[in-house]
Amino acid sequence: MTMSPAVTEPGTNVPLGKVMDLLLDAICVVDVQGRYVFVSAAFERIFGYTPEEIIGRPMIELVHPDDRARTLQAANEIMAGQPKPHFQNRYVRKDGQVIHIMWSARWSAADGMRIAVARDITELKRAESMQVALHAISEAAHSAEDLLALFRYIHQIVGKLLPASNFFVALYDAEKDELSFPYFVDQFDEAPAPRRLDTGTLSAEVIRSGKALLLTPDIQVPLSEFVGPIVGRDSLEWLGVPLRTQRGVIGALVVQSYSGDVRYTEKDKALLQFVSTQVAAAIERKQTETWLQYIARHDQLTALPNRELFHDRLRTALARVRRDRTRLSVLYLDLDRFKLVNDSFGHDVGDLLLREVATRISHCLRESDTVGRIGGDEFVVLLNCISQPEHATSVAEKIRFALEQPFELGGHCLHISSSIGIAVYPEHGEEDRQLMRHADDAMYGAKRQGGNRSVMNDMPLP
Repeated sequence: MTMSPAVTEPGTNVPLGKVMDLLLDAICVVDVQGRYVFVSAAFERIFGYTPEEIIGRPMIELVHPDDRARTLQAANEIMAGQPKPHFQNRYVRKDGQVIHIMWSARWSAADGMRIAVARDITELKRAESMQVALHAISEAAHSAEDLLALFRYIHQIVGKLLPASNFFVALYDAEKDELSFPYFVDQFDEAPAPRRLDTGTLSAEVIRSGKALLLTPDIQVPLSEFVGPIVGRDSLEWLGVPLRTQRGVIGALVVQSYSGDVRYTEKDKALLQFVSTQVAAAIERKQTETWLQYIARHDQLTALPNRELFHDRLRTALARVRRDRTRLSVLYLDLDRFKLVNDSFGHDVGDLLLREVATRISHCLRESDTVGRIGGDEFVVLLNCISQPEHATSVAEKIRFALEQPFELGGHCLHISSSIGIAVYPEHGEEDRQLMRHADDAMYGAKRQGGNRSVMNDMPLP
């Protein structure tokens, strides 16, 4: 097949080659071995290579690695006589950018060549992808079970818009002045520990300034004096955008690359900024849902499980010990003379005392145990998987002794004690309400005997 400049467009004196060079779409001719033998001038605009750089090279070298098998299959079908008027695949430009191409291609049996017209549809695909991404983020905000699941969904969604093998979410809690990294996927580094905003990380700078930041070997951006040494392995390409809501910047989305194979551009920055508002709204919504679920099942003063959550954990523990044929225990605890503290020092000091009581009880327990506040000055404890009833009495006495020690609160030295009732599964009941009632009765037995003691089966312990 020849492309002689002497050939002219019928009815004109314009050479056919110049007419093709005026087209916005690229015309390509590939031989039976898959090598370029001709490209029009638009090829350089779309793919970044001049005709001189590309003639003789295999077509498949420019195709995105993930699309090569599908492209070779389409090429074989074209050579078998099946034209492809709307075939789409991705190419990698000379500058490393990924572009989307729509091909109209057919086989010329007489010349033994594939003739194709390439149209750059990258912007169209980008617009379509952004709309799909916005819808997907909205769906994820509703369907994700928790924040971690939401972050996983967001990572998948962002990964369809731009390279995101190394991706993390940074969140900022202004009340605590704490920057944390609840989702962090990186090929070299682990998630950094929480830190203050003024520790100088790049993500902290994005949050502090409220501005997107793109750092590449080709883009020299003057960094703020607030930015300190790089935390973790230094990346070649770094792109972070703020997560902005009506109450301010709550965090940052970040992608980074350690090799020249992945390049980020201003278009990538604009794209990530476009979806970041929807991502921020989704995160804020899920945070609100998580908080509402938390306060619905926790005591607001002490942050301990409330009655509902404690009963759920007790029922779950009962199912386990029935299966494993072990024991558990419920302790029902009431503070002695707590009303006197409230009357003498006020409710603010009383609240401080309840918080400190919750802390001291927790320090007496294993991580697998549960302490809850079920109202006023009443606390309950679930001891999981105990071997003997004596284990429960030992823990009850440990708690009683801890609460006997003086409390230094609000400038006052307070002394209280506690009455503790003990119930053990299966000796004192096989259902949660039976055990709670038995422990409650035992606690009142301790009260009747003067308090400051623990009781099992209405018998005082030495």
